[in-house]
Amino acid sequence: MTEVSKRILVTGGTGLVGRAIEKVVADGEGRPDEEWIFVSSRDADLTSSSETKALFERHKPTHVIHLAAMVGGLFKNLRSNLDFWRTNIHINDNVLHSAYESGVQKVVSCLSTCIFPDKTTYPIDETMIHNGPPHSSNFGYSYAKRMIDVQNRGYSEQHGQRFTAVIPTNVFGPHDNFNIEDGHVLPGLIHKVYLAKQSSSALTVWGTGKPRRQFIYSLDLARLFLWVLREYDEVEPIILSVGEEDEVSIQEAAEAIAEAMEFRGELVFDTTKSDGQFKKTASNAKLRRYLPEFEFTPFRKAVKETCAWFNANYANARK
Repeated sequence: MTEVSKRILVTGGTGLVGRAIEKVVADGEGRPDEEWIFVSSRDADLTSSSETKALFERHKPTHVIHLAAMVGGLFKNLRSNLDFWRTNIHINDNVLHSAYESGVQKVVSCLSTCIFPDKTTYPIDETMIHNGPPHSSNFGYSYAKRMIDVQNRGYSEQHGQRFTAVIPTNVFGPHDNFNIEDGHVLPGLIHKVYLAKQSSSALTVWGTGKPRRQFIYSLDLARLFLWVLREYDEVEPIILSVGEEDEVSIQEAAEAIAEAMEFRGELVFDTTKSDGQFKKTASNAKLRRYLPEFEFTPFRKAVKETCAWFNANYANARK
């Protein structure tokens, strides 16, 4: 019998990415020498240093995937930038310092492309994170996430720790936050299409539909997380994304969802609503240098699977 040599603690383990990692591990990507522990806010309040320390003492992880964060869509960020800053700074500092104090061998944290400068050239890459202020709409969340990169470098230089981070583009999939007001664009649109279909009304898309995004399916991201945990040894972050050629507009995303859910009504664009950042095109050249053969799930296939999950789990997913 293989002895367990890695105890992998996943914070935010019941969220979108945590559930995807759990599924990928359960479906055969896990290894016999790995024990996976998925925890949520019910297990510990990570804004509390004492509760975070107790969590680490209880589970004694050797490795950590740090996903826990206060997150939300454009309009929630616009309302609560200070809350996003303070909450995420506390969570990140507590998790990284508890990992250091308890002798964790490696931490992989999850950042976001919104950390990049608002005024920049495209495509953005890993060297450009600190080149200027992020977009004003979500500066609190963006700066808090940027500070993980600063802390990782500090723990590496001062203590020799193997702390790193990944930067996914827009993630979507089963177990997403489908709340129309506070969720991200794709799950919000899925919920709105569902309701429009039920009421035989038009689908109202907030904004012009012109902003462009690279979407990554949560199950693809989960497989890449396992590779980063096991194989990636740089402190510098790595962008996990589909290629630039796979970028789609919000209008194209809405049309893909309408097709997947067999919605035949009209699409209306409410241009009184903010578009947010027009584009955040990211280069996945660094990822491709490491994994040239990695295959991403085609966007429309991933949308179809996500819509099917939402339909099957509507009672819980809509909350």
